[in-house]
Amino acid sequence: MRAQVAAIMAELFPDLPAETLARIEVTPTRDPAHGDMATNAALLAAKPLRRKPAEIAAALVGRLAGLPQVEKAEVAGPGFVNLTLRPQVLQAVGRTVLQQGPQAFGRSGLGAGKRVNIEYVSANPTGPLHVGHCRGAVVGDALANLLDKAGYEVTREYYVNDAGNQVTALAWAAYWRYLQAIGRPMEAEAFAQLAPSGLQYQGDYLIPVGQALAEKYGASLAPESGSVAPVELWFDKVRALTLAHMMAAIREDLAALGITHEVFSSEAEVLASGDVDRAISALEGAGLLYEGVLEPPKGKLPDDWEARPQTLFRSTDFGDDTDRALRKSDGSNTYFANDVGYHARKARGADMLIDVLGADHGGYVSRMKAAVAALTQNRTEFDVLVCQIVRIMKNGQPVRMSKRAGTFVTLRDLLDEVGRDAVRFTMLTRKADAQMDFDLDAVVAQTRDNPVFYVNYAHARCRSVLRHGAEKYGADQVSDSALAGADLSDLTAPEELAVLRRIAAFPRQVEAAAQAREPHRIATYCIDLAADFHALWNRGREEAALRFIQEDAPQASKARLALVAATAATLRAGLDILGVEPVEEMR
Repeated sequence: MRAQVAAIMAELFPDLPAETLARIEVTPTRDPAHGDMATNAALLAAKPLRRKPAEIAAALVGRLAGLPQVEKAEVAGPGFVNLTLRPQVLQAVGRTVLQQGPQAFGRSGLGAGKRVNIEYVSANPTGPLHVGHCRGAVVGDALANLLDKAGYEVTREYYVNDAGNQVTALAWAAYWRYLQAIGRPMEAEAFAQLAPSGLQYQGDYLIPVGQALAEKYGASLAPESGSVAPVELWFDKVRALTLAHMMAAIREDLAALGITHEVFSSEAEVLASGDVDRAISALEGAGLLYEGVLEPPKGKLPDDWEARPQTLFRSTDFGDDTDRALRKSDGSNTYFANDVGYHARKARGADMLIDVLGADHGGYVSRMKAAVAALTQNRTEFDVLVCQIVRIMKNGQPVRMSKRAGTFVTLRDLLDEVGRDAVRFTMLTRKADAQMDFDLDAVVAQTRDNPVFYVNYAHARCRSVLRHGAEKYGADQVSDSALAGADLSDLTAPEELAVLRRIAAFPRQVEAAAQAREPHRIATYCIDLAADFHALWNRGREEAALRFIQEDAPQASKARLALVAATAATLRAGLDILGVEPVEEMR
């Protein structure tokens, strides 16, 4: 319809600039009383043509009303044109869904094969994944599915933070558990005096690591007498096995959530590869580094802060609010420098980078955008999604369920409590940067107020109707391919057309959600389609002519079965993006 409108405008007004024609939009209306679509063509053309929008709209309406797919065209407001489509246009959408199937319907060429690297989760391997990681994991995975549906070539990446002080502290904690496993335990306070950063990680989740170390090395990593063997005897071995064990547990938890990554990148390997130094050299070669002293941080100064010269990156040249340190006064790299090297590596194989980060990383965004813009001369797009905090609630109160981890709710706790699909769908019912409460009671409630249940119930109802149709007409007669050939002209009731209208919006929703990087829009779409279908179901209980299977009207029945099958297929297409398995039946 947009192409038709643009062609008519070009024919009616030959002097209309090409850039104005390119800006013409045809969008779905919010209120069905205003038709199916609206266009801003007349409003856009008014200024370059020096004519009143209403005059242009009237001329456009005269031509649009003659199109075979348009039932009504009318001027609205200051110069919008509203279009009402003929029922057969919407009926054809149902046929299209059944011909294409849920995998193909809504698939777009928007991305045009552009290579996108999405990094998400990337939790420090120092403990079990918790609820904070869960939201970023679900958002990142659904976004990857969404961009794939929109025609991008997607790589899912996990950045393993296996360098630095936290991993050192983890190795010491694992060694403490190892001493317990071989029968030479030490009191936590005594061991903390020996460890460089104290005993930071005391959760039970490291007990199996200590046992694994004991099985592999016996008592060879322990001193014959005394409390702790020399670090050079055991540290590298303990660190390697501990990291392997922790990452295996993280992969297992992610798999339970339905998530797999194609790439796991090691921070230690990035540092060893020289990528950080190469990135810094590239910035230096571009004249973007200098020696300087940063302003003191706002608010209360840290006790150890002092003004000292450092190697600074001119990130303010790229929109940041302050320049950023890449090397400390002693010549060592900052943590930001390590991230610059890692992103430089990723950018070599991608047209677009997307990072999905936790709520505590908000201050990281502007500096990283500046670095990627500088390193790639703005050739590589870079976007960041920041996922806000999730509170787990039960009986109206925050809860802590974890016994292994102590103070936080682990991902495994949550999955055991409500199941994978409920977790995924619920995490996607709100925009990522909005805080949310995850109510354990509401998520398992079988009411229309629970969106997980509401959408699954719609799909289960569709499948139930189709099973009854197969019993009456034979399975071969109610397959998607068979129903795609049904005569759908009987689908004219407002409730039926509302379902078809919603189905027709799905491809547009996929593209809009992909462009906005907002997978929650697909969850909202599924809820809206479920609501339309439930309304039609309820209307059929009141009005026999709208029932899906009618005893003496096989043609009308098959038309409505086609509508049901198209609804189920579209729900499956949306749920597939969300990573949720559609329910076949509910008892």
